Amino acid sequence: QVQLVESGGGLVQPGGSLRLSCAASVSIFSINAMSWYRQAPGKQRESVATVTNGGSTGYVDSVKGRFTISRDNAKNLVYLQMNTLKPEDTAVYYCSAYRLGVRSWGQGTQVTVSS
Repeated sequence: QVQLVESGGGLVQPGGSLRLSCAASVSIFSINAMSWYRQAPGKQRESVATVTNGGSTGYVDSVKGRFTISRDNAKNLVYLQMNTLKPEDTAVYYCSAYRLGVRSWGQGTQVTVSS
């Protein structure tokens, strides 16, 4: 199991930006893929963005062009830069690591987009 701790959530107005951070307890070089998921009230958890240990990235269509996933290998951190936020982005955001066939989850951080 990989321990993951998210930070950076909060309340932001529509059109604003936030950057989420995820700190991993192991070297992220050893993690096959790091992802951000989100879950809005009454909805299923969905994958938002993924970065592999080879550097490939992928995004759900609804955030393409607005969100960017990146990582700092030296600090074992993964980020999710969220720009042009919309009310429909409101959710609890979870960091996830897939390593050696096991998926681990952080505790989640709330993002609320509202005027």
